[in-house]
Amino acid sequence: MSKLSGVIRTVVIIAILISSISCDQITKSIVRSQVSSDEQISMFNNSVTLMRVENSGAFLSLGHALPSLVKQAILILIPVLVLLAGIYFVFNRKDIQSTTLIGICFVLGGGIGNIYDRIIYGSVTDFLHINFGLFETGIFNLADVSIMVGIFIVIFDTYRTKTLVESN
Repeated sequence: MSKLSGVIRTVVIIAILISSISCDQITKSIVRSQVSSDEQISMFNNSVTLMRVENSGAFLSLGHALPSLVKQAILILIPVLVLLAGIYFVFNRKDIQSTTLIGICFVLGGGIGNIYDRIIYGSVTDFLHINFGLFETGIFNLADVSIMVGIFIVIFDTYRTKTLVESN
């Protein structure tokens, strides 16, 4: 895929960011208002469970027991700085391939959704758990899905681009 340019590029960036953040925040808002903290809703033959967990740490609750000032620096300040740098990067680097740009925007949108929760609520609302026997996840939210989709897209595009360059 080639590089996007001008207004179309800006519209794509903003559309992905807004879509990712909106889907995440809408689903979290529904869960906060409709699912109690001790409730578990099983779906699809118990393969998917909807529950509400407030995660005050990072991925898989890492850092939840850190002292408050350290936790704020590690879980709020550093991620905000990284997200701001990422936003600057996608708007100012015109040489990013379109697919990679889309992947980075998904990562940024998910990161913004989770950091918003952490700043506003003091924790991130997670609510989905998947268990397909051999494959089981931790509890996650749609921001996490956006981040993982974005990482997959960037890795895929990097591999695809490397393969194309090597074959020429």
